[in-house]
Amino acid sequence: MTIASRIATIRQQLPDSVRLIAVTKQVPTDAIREAYDAGIRDFGESKVQETAEKQSQLQDLPGINWHLIGHLQANKAAKALEQFQWIHSLDNLKLATRLDRLAGELSCSPQVCLQVKILPDPDKYGWTIPELLADLPELNRCQHLKIQGLMTIPPLGLDDSQILEFFNTTRQLADQIQQQNFAHIHMEQLSMGMSGDYHLAIQAGATMIRLGQTLFGSRRG
Repeated sequence: MTIASRIATIRQQLPDSVRLIAVTKQVPTDAIREAYDAGIRDFGESKVQETAEKQSQLQDLPGINWHLIGHLQANKAAKALEQFQWIHSLDNLKLATRLDRLAGELSCSPQVCLQVKILPDPDKYGWTIPELLADLPELNRCQHLKIQGLMTIPPLGLDDSQILEFFNTTRQLADQIQQQNFAHIHMEQLSMGMSGDYHLAIQAGATMIRLGQTLFGSRRG
C-alpha cells in the first residue's frame, strides 16, 4: 500500500475538525515528499537537528507547517523557534518562560500546546493536572506564545476503555481551563491520538492527531 493510499484511507475516516499531522521522525525525505504530494502539509518531528537536515532538503516545498512533538531541551529553544510553527511539547513553566522571552527577541509568535500527564508516567514529560492548574496564572503572562491547547500521550499498558477515559479527562481539563477566561491561554486544540489510539482520541474530541506508522509503515532508518 502506498503512502498516498494510506493517507487517502485515513482522511476518509477523519472529521473535518481533525488536523492530520504526519509524524516523520526517522522517515526519509523521499517519503515526506510522497506525503506532501498526497496533500499533507503538517509534519511532526521530535528532534531539532534531524528536522534541520530535512528542512534543508525540502526547501522547494512551500506551505509546510512543522510541528515539534518531542521533548525540547532548553538549550535548543531558540533554534526550535526558528524551525517550528507549532510546539506541542511545552512541558514546564521554566521552558515556557524561556520560549516567551526568546520569541519576543526573535519577533515570532509560536503556536504551542501544553503537555500534560493525566496519569503518573515516569517515561513522559509534562505537567500533572495540579501542577498545570497552579502554573496557569504565570503561563498567562507569556505574551509572545500563542497557547492553543493541550497535548498528551497515554501511558503504555492501558486498555481501550482506559485510553478513552484518559482522553476524555484531557478534554475535561481543557474545558476547565477555558472557563477561567485567561487572556493569553486558549484551549481550542487537543493534540492527542497516535497510530494505535487515534480513533479513541477523535471520539474524545481530539483536534490534532499525530500519525507515523499508519501513514509510512514500519519506521525506516
